[in-house]
Amino acid sequence: MGAEKTIAPVAALSIAGSDSAGAAGIQADLKAFAAMNVHGLSAITAVTAQNLRRVTSVHVVPAREVARQIHAVFADFRIAAVKIGMLGSAANVAAVAAALRQQHARNIVLDPVLASSSGTPLLTPRGLAILRKELIPLADLLTPNLPEAAILLGRRVRDADAPAAARDLLALGARAVLLKGGHGRGRVVRDILVDAGGVREFAHPRLRLRARGTGCVLASAIAAGLAQGQSLAAAIAAAEAFLQQALQDSCRVTRTHIRVLRPPRQI
Repeated sequence: MGAEKTIAPVAALSIAGSDSAGAAGIQADLKAFAAMNVHGLSAITAVTAQNLRRVTSVHVVPAREVARQIHAVFADFRIAAVKIGMLGSAANVAAVAAALRQQHARNIVLDPVLASSSGTPLLTPRGLAILRKELIPLADLLTPNLPEAAILLGRRVRDADAPAAARDLLALGARAVLLKGGHGRGRVVRDILVDAGGVREFAHPRLRLRARGTGCVLASAIAAGLAQGQSLAAAIAAAEAFLQQALQDSCRVTRTHIRVLRPPRQI
């Protein structure tokens, strides 16, 4: 028998911070890409010192170095999707927006990481303003959770407000918004997708566990699906199932009760 032909995976870029605990950020994104047979590239925006309980320090990478990372990988790879997470500074937000415009990036999934899971602020008010003005309008999909939606809209957002809030977020300029309900209450988590075609709900039972990196993994899995040619709705549905399996397979690797996701490998 002859050697089997190897099909090269498509490439996707993660622009995000490094998590020393290996549970979120760049580390989570690359694990999700690999599990979905997508070649992961990275542009690191910040180096954080953290564990599963808290962030102890953040070193923001200079904006010119972030831009250089982006241009370097675009020069050598055909990048089919971009996932954006923590940016860390106003300068980085502006640099990322400029670089992606210059490179005519496509399938941009923006997960607006505005604070850590432990509550540490990760973007200044000026950075938030630039995010709204320059980066959100480039996004094919914006994926905020309820607290992030409240910051972006400047008002409280509750479960019952989710559809209206998602429509208001869409008005900021992204092509679609997936408002995640994981921070809400009730036995069912409802993620609301709003785009030009209307409103769609993705619902699943609320699991009684705490895990790090859920937003990162979901956004990365969506980007991977888009990179592989799936429609937005199909990519989100597949990513939701991917995340649920990763949650069910999650494990405790420290003395805390917080769990680390284990992304399921796709065949």
